[in-house]
Amino acid sequence: MSTSTGPGWAQLRQQTRALEAQTDALFHTYSRFASAPNIPPKPTEEEKNTESQIQVLLEKREFLIEELTRLLTSTSPLTSSALKQNNLTLHRSTLQEHTSTLTRLRTSISDARQRANLLSTVRSDISAYHSSNPETAEADYMLDERSRIDRSHGVADSVLSQAYAVNEQFGVQREMLGNVQRRIVGAAGKVPGINGLIGRIGAKKRRDGFVMAGFVAFCMLMFLYFM
Repeated sequence: MSTSTGPGWAQLRQQTRALEAQTDALFHTYSRFASAPNIPPKPTEEEKNTESQIQVLLEKREFLIEELTRLLTSTSPLTSSALKQNNLTLHRSTLQEHTSTLTRLRTSISDARQRANLLSTVRSDISAYHSSNPETAEADYMLDERSRIDRSHGVADSVLSQAYAVNEQFGVQREMLGNVQRRIVGAAGKVPGINGLIGRIGAKKRRDGFVMAGFVAFCMLMFLYFM
């Protein structure tokens, strides 16, 4: 029976899990370079150091997984449990996933940097062209101004059209109300006694108005008298 002087299963697993946690933390930092709004033309020192640290952690984890595999295969079937097999499979799967993530983020950062550099080059070429051709630059400026004015005119025309439509609707409604009023007056004229009744109601309202005005005036006079 051979004895092992190296670290045991629990110690190797603890080291592997610690390196996995460190890798996750570094991925959080590294992913920000891919989503940066203004990515620099060349990798910064922080970006290069972060990528290098992730690569080193992946290599260390690969070594630890090899040690776990060796330790598991050298153990008798009675002492090697299915739980250890599952743990080893999980560590292998996590390592593969993190390796793919590093490749994906590295590609994303490279693509974003290429797009930013291309856009910067195009802008520089346009600026250089305008500097060497001031008349063309002025013409482009005038065209841009004309486009903005045309868009403003389009918005104003749309607002005026809506105002005209609303005004037309108001006219239609006024005409409808006038027709209704004329019909009511015509119908009232055909009914005997309706006009007289309407006149008496109007006279009563005017009389009530006179009485109320007189009462208010009397109250004001009394108020001024006793002040």
